[in-house]
Amino acid sequence: MAPEETPLPQPAAMPQPAGGVLPDRTEPVRTFRRRVTEADASTKEVVAVVRPPRWYQVIWSSRKARVGIVMLAAFALMAILADVLTPYSPTDASFAPSQDPSWAHWMGTNTLGYDIGTQLVHGTRLSFAIGVLGGLATIAIAIVVGLLAGYREGSALDDVLSFATNLALVIPVLPLMMVIVAYSETRGLALLVFVVAITSWAGASREMRSLIISMRNRDYVTAARFGGDGMLRIVFREIMPNMSSLIVSGFIGAATAAIAAEAGLSFMGFGDPNTVSWGQMLAQANANGALVQGLWVWLVAPGVMLALLMTSLTFVNFGVDMLSNPHLREEEEK
Repeated sequence: MAPEETPLPQPAAMPQPAGGVLPDRTEPVRTFRRRVTEADASTKEVVAVVRPPRWYQVIWSSRKARVGIVMLAAFALMAILADVLTPYSPTDASFAPSQDPSWAHWMGTNTLGYDIGTQLVHGTRLSFAIGVLGGLATIAIAIVVGLLAGYREGSALDDVLSFATNLALVIPVLPLMMVIVAYSETRGLALLVFVVAITSWAGASREMRSLIISMRNRDYVTAARFGGDGMLRIVFREIMPNMSSLIVSGFIGAATAAIAAEAGLSFMGFGDPNTVSWGQMLAQANANGALVQGLWVWLVAPGVMLALLMTSLTFVNFGVDMLSNPHLREEEEK
């Protein structure tokens, strides 16, 4: 006689809702919105996936930075397309002096026979070059001195570098620039970059030294140290990338100071007379009595261009500050 089969236990039936109709299954909906509204939360389950904004999104979110970027782009195009935008050579002095603005000379000519508009456009090139090269050279010295001194705080290396930094801070910058340029046999862009770099690095170096002192005991630095990495690798591969906002901000400040230094030296007669720059235009206008002769454009236009260029760099710096200061982002969003 065959054994009886024991029936397997069946799962208990799920309770049916009133009316016998099951509700629709609610699936989680993924969204990349940073904020979930009340309407979303009341109708469906929302899983908010928050991604940190990119660095360029943070900078562009600042209204001042947007204005500064647009202004800076306009100056860059003016420097690149200077030969296209002007029909004359900036060193052509064959025009009739002291002409009023016209279709041929849209800003007139000066007492020396130069076209003012042509020199104004071509002067953008030297200001841009001294700003970029002078800023890079200055921030490079500041990075090396500041990071090494801060990482080896209290050591003999720190004492030497800190002494050099303090010495550079107390020496008057403008007289030192004038002495170096006056006793130089040649004048030009290379000399201006050198003078700006060796006289302007100390302030940024002091800031970087202070920041690296607070960062050198972080966990990732300790892990790299126990992993056998040397000082230079830890400083320039582990710590420096986390100081990018300070480095960019220091570069912008150094570039602004370099542009102002070139204009000041050229105005006082220490620039290269063979180059066309806004500082040279100001010096020539002042020496030839531009205001007395009614050629106010010759004197005012270069000053306005210098002010606008340095203002654009300052506005961009507002956006760079937002990278390292979340409180500024919150204030910008309000």
